[in-house]
Amino acid sequence: MTPESPQPPYRVLFVCMGNICRSPAAENVFRQQVADAGRSAEFYIDSAGTLDYHEGSPPDPRMARTLKSHGYPADGFARPLKKADLENFDWVLYMDDDNRREINRLDRDRSQQQKIRPFVEYCSENHASHVPDPYQGGQEGFELVLRLIEDAGRGLLASLPSRTNS
Repeated sequence: MTPESPQPPYRVLFVCMGNICRSPAAENVFRQQVADAGRSAEFYIDSAGTLDYHEGSPPDPRMARTLKSHGYPADGFARPLKKADLENFDWVLYMDDDNRREINRLDRDRSQQQKIRPFVEYCSENHASHVPDPYQGGQEGFELVLRLIEDAGRGLLASLPSRTNS
């Protein structure tokens, strides 16, 4: 009897505009949630922005402080979304409708629509139509973003069955 082949990891991409606030926060929070659940080997998690303006930049210092104050890392560097991302990821989770429109410009033939979803779709405790961009606001905006991301991350993780053979 041969052991079952391991299943490929779930490939999750979080997308916002500049990839310095919401999407890297989602990447870091979800990565921690996955690790806390003992499921790190089951996931490949990344983030990207619809604009390349901040390419190579670390997370916004205000978002980084908010993440760290809640016990999360603030790792990563901004990168732009590429057409290949739509093919290479199982989930492309966007933060707001502007992000969705920009993602759809890359998916001209609409072949990847089943995997392009609003991240707030996975919220169970908070009812929101989108994850608002906190960039121009105060600290309360960053705290709201983190609450929505934590909630949606828990829902996303719960929706994905374990891929371990045990």
